[in-house]
Amino acid sequence: MENNQLYENLAKHLDQGIVGAPTSHALLDILRILFPPEEARVALKLTMQNQTLSELMVSFPDFGDSLEEVLNRMAGQGTVFTSQRPGAERKYALLPSVVGWAETPFWAGKETERTRKLAPLWLKYREEAFGAELSRGDMPVVRVLPVSKQLRESSEILPYNALETMVEAQSFCAVAHCPCRQMHAQVGDVCDHSLENCLHFGSMGRYMVEQGLARRISADETLRILKEANEEGLVHAVENIEGHLGTICNCCGCCCVFLETKSKMGLHTISSSSYVAQVDPELCVACGTCEERCPMGAIAVGDDDIAVVSENICIGCGVCTPTCDPEAVELTLRAEAKPPPDLSEFLTVRYKEESA
Repeated sequence: MENNQLYENLAKHLDQGIVGAPTSHALLDILRILFPPEEARVALKLTMQNQTLSELMVSFPDFGDSLEEVLNRMAGQGTVFTSQRPGAERKYALLPSVVGWAETPFWAGKETERTRKLAPLWLKYREEAFGAELSRGDMPVVRVLPVSKQLRESSEILPYNALETMVEAQSFCAVAHCPCRQMHAQVGDVCDHSLENCLHFGSMGRYMVEQGLARRISADETLRILKEANEEGLVHAVENIEGHLGTICNCCGCCCVFLETKSKMGLHTISSSSYVAQVDPELCVACGTCEERCPMGAIAVGDDDIAVVSENICIGCGVCTPTCDPEAVELTLRAEAKPPPDLSEFLTVRYKEESA
């Protein structure tokens, strides 16, 4: 198969995920870096469902014993997911774009020739096609989730909003470097926020540690990282699925693919939390700190020397609360707050949008 056609076919294959990969010139260049021709041909026959080596051998009769070596090499390159339960056969699956091969080259926090080539291509791809893919339909892939201490005491903390409780329930926690800030840094656009605070749990966390992309941490350290991220002004974002926690992004407005495409391109790439910032005019001293910290430009000191919140822009992240010395701003439950979709609804809507 001629190489151009090979990568065009691979792009179409990868576009079938929950988060797809619409074809563009930048994407094809990305795929050529991530998938050498042999691995691209293997990827074309893989699905995003876990399969054992013996199951996969049926699709790869020409590889024989070398198939395992190729799959493990692809896992090390961040294009194939692999996992193994005690006493069971190892399984493999093609990684999706997100969470997957969009981030794997950058999680380890290393600058290499490969990452230097990929970084500008990924930033270009955001503008060409990927931002629109993340905003496809009315079902964003991620949602904002503040920590409970940012909420008004009278606000009800529903199970799907209890971030700390969700973290404490995890049996495996890992931390990696933020891929979005890594991409920007490698094109010379360095932001001031810390890097090692991309949090992952369960099987994805295990995979990342196994492949040297992350390090294992305790639930206590995870909560400490969240606290520090909040103080830095970073936004916590999780999967937009009720009761599921696989990843917590700690996002800045200048680099994050979700926040940047929402604020600069007007795309609906991230769901707001169930809360909205509210200012007590009796306590506000018009210092402007909240205005400086807000990643969305949703709060500003008005003519009356009181901070005013634009509720339709506010994403309910709570970044404005920890540095408000007079405690004039806090999060309160939105009148129209509703739970995130369950897994079945999320998959049904995303795949329906993809097929449409």
